[in-house]
Amino acid sequence: MRPSAPMRIACTALLSVLLAGSVAAQPANSDCSTAALLCAQQALSGNNTGATGWPGFCAGTANVVWYTFTTNSVGGVAEVHVTGIDCPEVAGMGDELSVVVLAGDGSCTPASFTAASPCEQDAESITLVSSALLPSTRYWVVVAGAANDGATINAQCDFQIHVGGPGVDVVGVDFSAGPDVTIGQGESTQLHATGGNGYTWSPTNGLSGANVPDPIASPSGTTIYSVTTTVGDCVFTDDVMVQVIRRIDPPNTFTPNGDGINDTWVIPGIGSYPGAQVVIHDRWGQIVYKSTGYREPWDGTHNGARLADGTYYYSIQLNQLEGDAAPYQGFISIVR
Repeated sequence: MRPSAPMRIACTALLSVLLAGSVAAQPANSDCSTAALLCAQQALSGNNTGATGWPGFCAGTANVVWYTFTTNSVGGVAEVHVTGIDCPEVAGMGDELSVVVLAGDGSCTPASFTAASPCEQDAESITLVSSALLPSTRYWVVVAGAANDGATINAQCDFQIHVGGPGVDVVGVDFSAGPDVTIGQGESTQLHATGGNGYTWSPTNGLSGANVPDPIASPSGTTIYSVTTTVGDCVFTDDVMVQVIRRIDPPNTFTPNGDGINDTWVIPGIGSYPGAQVVIHDRWGQIVYKSTGYREPWDGTHNGARLADGTYYYSIQLNQLEGDAAPYQGFISIVR
């Protein structure tokens, strides 16, 4: 909805004050030397209202605000996104912003910059793709207002800006929480974060340490761990999932009645662990079955004699090559 006439007059008066050179009204990043830092895939809110200084690097633009970013160790194209462009409806003022990526030597003189992308301009959102950028190199992004459609005042608007792309993204390139891993119930694994400076893991449940790159993780159930670090002056977070599974799933009943159906206690998956030790006790703690390897499933007997119907208790140690883990324990019922 277009503002009423009194509101437009008020906006015009306010804009006139800003354009008169009020120092307090200028954005902090109105100068190359105070360019705001863009961290990969992290949006910043921006506004070029009242910005003075250099004209825009794109034709017909002014009211420049500056941003800077550093490419990753691989380099490549950068993608700059300017979204949520919101310009006030002021008589004579444009409603489009422009964006361009610049290469430079850091001296912040106009002659030191060359374009590393085309100029892109729009009133709603802008997606700009740069040329291939050098690795581990600082670049600048300039956002400026346009005097489009015959406007006499360059656009001065709110917006959101973020940068990403193959040449800029850090997570998965220069920093990683490591690959997802699957472990068995009661087992542990060592996590391996790489890149960055300093680490903070969360949650801390089941971790041997929260501030090292390679803690031992012993979660009781599937857990997604996040690790945060600093790369350059930017803070990044990456995730790793430790999936906890039951390597074997012993049934809790069998019917050794000689009918050829479910006559033995078959344990799915245990054949993958030839060194597994299976021990079964009765309710008084006496061992009624013990086997290493479990090549022949238990048939409900002890020393050749049939055991009574009822509940028995098992403990299964898989004895994996990777190291010992907590045994699988539970109960098994004989029902005839």
